[in-house]
Amino acid sequence: MRTILCLAALVALIFSTDHPLNAAELFVSPAGDDHNPGTREQPIHSLAHARDLVRTLNQNATNDIIVWLDGGTFSLSEPLVLGTQDSGNAGHNIVYKAMPGSRPIISGGTRLTGWNLSDPGKHLWTIAAPNALTNTRQLYIDGVRKPRTSGRSPVSLTQTENGYTAASDEMSHWRNPGDIEFVYTGGDAIWTERSAGMGGWTEPRCPVAAIEGNIITMAQPCWNNSTKRVMLPPDSKYKRPANLVGPATLQGKAPVYIENVFEFLDTPGQWYFDRAARKIYYLATDGEDPNNEDVEVPMLEKLVIGEGRPGNPVHDILFSGLQFSYATWLFPSSGEGFSEIQANYLVTGNDGWSAQGLSSLVPGGKEPFAAWTKAAGNVSFSYDHNIQFLDCAFVHLGAAGLDLGHGSQSNTVQGCVFTDTSGNGISLGDVTLPNAAGDQITCDNRILNNHIYNIGAEFHGAIGICIGYAQRTLVAHNQIDHVPYTGISIGWGGWLDKIRRSGLPNFSENNVLAQNHIYNHMLLLSDGGGIYNQGLTGPDLANGEKIIGNFIHDQFGHGHGIYTDNGSGLITIKSNIFARPNHDNWAAPRTDFRPGKSGHIPFDVEENYWQGNDYKTAGDLLVKNNHIIGNPSEAPADLVRGAGLEPEFKSILDQRFGKGVPPSPPNRVIADSGREGGAIVSWNPAIFDGDSPVQAYYVIASDGTMSPVSAADYEKNGFCRMPGLMKGKTYTFTVKAMNAKGTSVASLPSRPLTLANKAIQSPGAPALASAEWADDRVSLSYHAPTNIGGSPVLAYKVVVEPGHKETMIIGRAAVAADSRHSTYFVVDDVTNAPLSVSLSAINDAGEGPAITKPMDGKPAEAPPKAPLED
Repeated sequence: MRTILCLAALVALIFSTDHPLNAAELFVSPAGDDHNPGTREQPIHSLAHARDLVRTLNQNATNDIIVWLDGGTFSLSEPLVLGTQDSGNAGHNIVYKAMPGSRPIISGGTRLTGWNLSDPGKHLWTIAAPNALTNTRQLYIDGVRKPRTSGRSPVSLTQTENGYTAASDEMSHWRNPGDIEFVYTGGDAIWTERSAGMGGWTEPRCPVAAIEGNIITMAQPCWNNSTKRVMLPPDSKYKRPANLVGPATLQGKAPVYIENVFEFLDTPGQWYFDRAARKIYYLATDGEDPNNEDVEVPMLEKLVIGEGRPGNPVHDILFSGLQFSYATWLFPSSGEGFSEIQANYLVTGNDGWSAQGLSSLVPGGKEPFAAWTKAAGNVSFSYDHNIQFLDCAFVHLGAAGLDLGHGSQSNTVQGCVFTDTSGNGISLGDVTLPNAAGDQITCDNRILNNHIYNIGAEFHGAIGICIGYAQRTLVAHNQIDHVPYTGISIGWGGWLDKIRRSGLPNFSENNVLAQNHIYNHMLLLSDGGGIYNQGLTGPDLANGEKIIGNFIHDQFGHGHGIYTDNGSGLITIKSNIFARPNHDNWAAPRTDFRPGKSGHIPFDVEENYWQGNDYKTAGDLLVKNNHIIGNPSEAPADLVRGAGLEPEFKSILDQRFGKGVPPSPPNRVIADSGREGGAIVSWNPAIFDGDSPVQAYYVIASDGTMSPVSAADYEKNGFCRMPGLMKGKTYTFTVKAMNAKGTSVASLPSRPLTLANKAIQSPGAPALASAEWADDRVSLSYHAPTNIGGSPVLAYKVVVEPGHKETMIIGRAAVAADSRHSTYFVVDDVTNAPLSVSLSAINDAGEGPAITKPMDGKPAEAPPKAPLED
């Protein structure tokens, strides 16, 4: 009765004739009381109660209804579910908005208090798990994600049909084997270590089911979905797996590392949840007391759910100035695991490997082709119209930050920050309804002026902005940096071109990716790019995808500035800037397998500024007026300035969501033999720099030998030399990163390296794929030598004749070059028409033979290449 009276009083107050506001208002505070009327002086407490009051207010509303949120944390015991009845009416919005000067936090976590120091010598603290906590994959202290335990396998593993046979029974003595995960990092490390995943673009992880003696049984269906692939029918001339994405599975592969093992709890900052004992363990740093810190454990998997239906969408809801934090996602902890196919899409279900998304390519294949399962989002909407997220933050989350799924139309995401998400930053659309129509189509959405960084903190194949099938999407003026894989991905279903079929027909058209600033991407995985395209994203060139005015630079992993992968085409690529892309600026044109077509799928590629390009105008492939540059300063300044956040949004770059900390540790440490008594060590930089630039690295051999190297020298050279080691002795190497806040914990160790007893030799000749002279610069496209002489190639020497203009290629462009992919380099200030260019490789033994390519003073003509394979 009291609640009814309060509601009646509130309605009378808000809609009285002397109410001074143009919109109805409701006030909510963490210190409020749900028995209050919801005025500024007497706010209510919970968002769920606010939603319920809004339903009543909305019946008579003639303006927007604003729910004002005070600063502080709104702890949810269940997700805030918004249905069609929670939508705005008559063109008005329901607005959930921060009070001026505040940043309310919508939290699915619980603060842990009452820690006990259970082992003072180790700084090991414990606490009883909250009663409602069934499982979680994340723990945060003062706004900083803490890693679960991880390490290399202590024994060798031999794969079996159901898992592995271990060299000893050591692992059978570990606690809670059913909570252990094996992780298989994809991507090609330099020199000697190849992908351990299901492709260089993936990082699948599978849980353990049981360990008995030396027999390890892996959880199902993750294991079958990750180790098996049904092949195309025997009568097919294509000897490929039916999913067509790539030939790789986990068959025959051991995990790169193992996660969530109590016995690995030996590094400060790590934690472990003993579900059987209902205890959480945290190994603190020296002098740290978690009772003096804000320790948050995520309890919920969803924070906000918008549930519309086809023909009856949830609509006209606006969120402004809010932070969404502390939610987990437990699907990967189930037997399903995380059997990644690409871009955080997963193979799922008991028949996933043999039927899911395989269409008519195999008997019993499920439709449509490539309809795999999208990883979840902690804030998610489907069948939604006119939803707005303005000046919000999606931080400390265990899945994707924001998922706008099927039927998302006319939504806006602007001025938001996405960071410290386990998965994608923003997921838009899906891949299971390529022929959707009407309210099922994803269309007319705008993603503008957002800062997306340090996403994919757990699922490293994540994308900054991942778009499935969509129409009329505008993705503009975003900044995406420090991400483990691709910046923006759009499209799906193009792998059919591998069997000479057109990409899957779908409703995509008129999507625009414009003036985004993307850099320091591909920091862990490979075979992606700044912008990645898959399949057909338009019916023709006029209504196809537009990639215009983007600034993409400093890509670490193998890939392309703009990657037009399988089945891509009908794309306009204009006025973009590419610098230091590691490989090609633009991946490749694609053969046109559409009915009645031939040649290449049309592209319009004009007025770009890049290191070079091997493709020329041919038929429907229009490539003209592009410019060679050696660095971004040689591109038009207005193009550089025009990319990224617009001036009124640049302040979001200064937002921080936790205390400054040392960087996360570097990844993929790799070592090989150098000159007398030395090793050459390289690594992938930390994905998260702790919000403070890395200043130096420390490379540590297993015998304690340490070599410091400045971050500037590492960026310049791409490696560290470790002298004073012994030939014939076996070493492992770890790397730490240092910023202004301190030094990271050590990386996982490299694979063991036994320093060669025999002398190393100079490398063989590299391959010089093309040499083009334009804009007073020579652009080289080259491959590493197949014979590196027993020691890594560290540099290349370029000589342009006449005049013997000599230039050295060093750094990532040298050490990461391989014999399969093209790497580009530009020689500046070649004002006279060159006659020839020679290239030679250099390792610690010296310079190898040169390869020379004659030039006639005109840009080199190179025929379009065949489509690239995954």
